[in-house]
Amino acid sequence: MKTVLLIGLGRFGKHIAMKMNELHHQVMAVDKNEERVESLLPYVTNAQIGDSTNEEFLKSLGVRNFDLCIVTIGSDFQSSLETTSLLKELCAKLVVSRASRDIHAKFLLRNGADEVLYPERQLASWASIRYTSDHIADYIEIEEDYGIFEVEVPMNWYQKSIRELDIRNRYNVNILGIKQDGKLTMNIAPDTRLEPNETIMVLGKLVDVQKCFHI
Repeated sequence: MKTVLLIGLGRFGKHIAMKMNELHHQVMAVDKNEERVESLLPYVTNAQIGDSTNEEFLKSLGVRNFDLCIVTIGSDFQSSLETTSLLKELCAKLVVSRASRDIHAKFLLRNGADEVLYPERQLASWASIRYTSDHIADYIEIEEDYGIFEVEVPMNWYQKSIRELDIRNRYNVNILGIKQDGKLTMNIAPDTRLEPNETIMVLGKLVDVQKCFHI
């Protein structure tokens, strides 16, 4: 369980708070807007109405006691930048800030952010790959060139073993698991054979996955 300071309770911040609640983390939620704060009270451990660009207010929250500070202010970059900088000055352990543009990400990283969230770009990348590829059911970006892909088993792979296919050596693509009826198993071996009603989880570069599955 982590202790999290979440600053900025717009739609993105709200979804983070709700998911953190599902994962049983302790979340302190902060926003200037009273309605936003009140709407999240059922999902957070504590909440405060206040201006995160005010150093005295941030000090009062005990910033250094949180395992993680997330800044999800999306509409006011100046406030996001000032908040990020103040958090680091107040010895926050880990600061993750939201960016909506490349230039924002650069400034945030230079002014205290340990990592940057880029939800619009990340979602755009996911949607572009997911919905323009007939055989990709899901996609998780790991780095700019690498990802984990959920891919339909090609017809010419039916009843063939992972050893026979040898896609690691042929395409630099690794099979991580097999999903059947919505259930994922990672217990696979070279002799595991693939079936028509399965999808497989593979790790590799997008270009290699495209070659491997003729996407």
